[in-house]
Amino acid sequence: MEDRLHYLVLAQAGINGYHLQRLVPYCTLAELCRQPASTLRQLGLTERQASAIQKPDPALLQQAERWLLQSELHQLIGFEDARYPALLKQSRQPPILLFVAGNPALLSQPQIAIVGSRQPSPTGKKTAHQFAAELVRHGYVITSGMARGIDSCAHQGALSVQGPTIAVLGHGLSRVYPKSNEALAAQIMQQGALVSEYFPEVDARPAHFPQRNRIVVGLSQGTLVVEAALKSGSLISAHLAVEANRDVFAIPGSIYHPQSAGCHALIQQGAKLTTCVADILEEWTFFAKSGLKQQQSEKNSTPDLFDDTLLANVGDEATAVDQIAERSQLSVADTTIALLQLELAGLVAVVPGGYIRVRST
Repeated sequence: MEDRLHYLVLAQAGINGYHLQRLVPYCTLAELCRQPASTLRQLGLTERQASAIQKPDPALLQQAERWLLQSELHQLIGFEDARYPALLKQSRQPPILLFVAGNPALLSQPQIAIVGSRQPSPTGKKTAHQFAAELVRHGYVITSGMARGIDSCAHQGALSVQGPTIAVLGHGLSRVYPKSNEALAAQIMQQGALVSEYFPEVDARPAHFPQRNRIVVGLSQGTLVVEAALKSGSLISAHLAVEANRDVFAIPGSIYHPQSAGCHALIQQGAKLTTCVADILEEWTFFAKSGLKQQQSEKNSTPDLFDDTLLANVGDEATAVDQIAERSQLSVADTTIALLQLELAGLVAVVPGGYIRVRST
């Protein structure tokens, strides 16, 4: 009970698992929450984070406690909890805690993420549904973000064969977005798990969805992309998977269909061209039998988007993405991915009008 409160205090202050891994060798959760602001600053936290730990938002803490009491299916998993998924711990900026509605044991089972367009073709919908159903039959949990389109079709495919599925949400678990997925969310809670790093009553916001994507990818052994345009959140997920040394699979489509362009670009960059579930199973079976850990080849690697040039083009005043892209001589798509990664690393921040540099003190 006491640790739960400490996790909630740290979470509402914006502390993540990366911060905690650096701080735990020096003090316990309880000791960390009792430190004066000056000490917290010396430990590397920002002024805002230190202030929020000293004076936590009582409304957020109360809403979390109310939510936990509403159902036995509502649970909180802290970073040091044995139930916290090991793969997610290995990802960049893992959440310090997870709000879970459903079966938390699924978080540590083998998962594959299925992502793609919010406006898929009928073929794309059918493909996501069928792949999800067949992967469930082979023992995989289907993980996605419960967005319209491919995400929802993947969840529905898993549920259609009474299989488990995990929906990672870009809002609190007292909310459902989109509203049209209320019935789907209820079914996932009973047959799988709804997961979020956000406090229960936090509304959906555009900036939350790329953050959600990192958790979808972090939980999964690999990511399957089914229909995605060139400028798509699904490509951000794919690049995050590459960065985490996870497999990326992409389903090809017509060269005349804009929603296939993103998948074709991923295949050109080294994602495995996937036409059936066997393509995925063969990839993983080979490495499992050989005892080898798959390494990213030069073909699979993406450009180093953390280079000093791009970061140097983000200043103390808000700069638009297209301006940063032009100055850095990168495409807008690559710049967007780079900025997400820099944001997750705490080097830039989103503000009205674009991005600003976060300077260490």
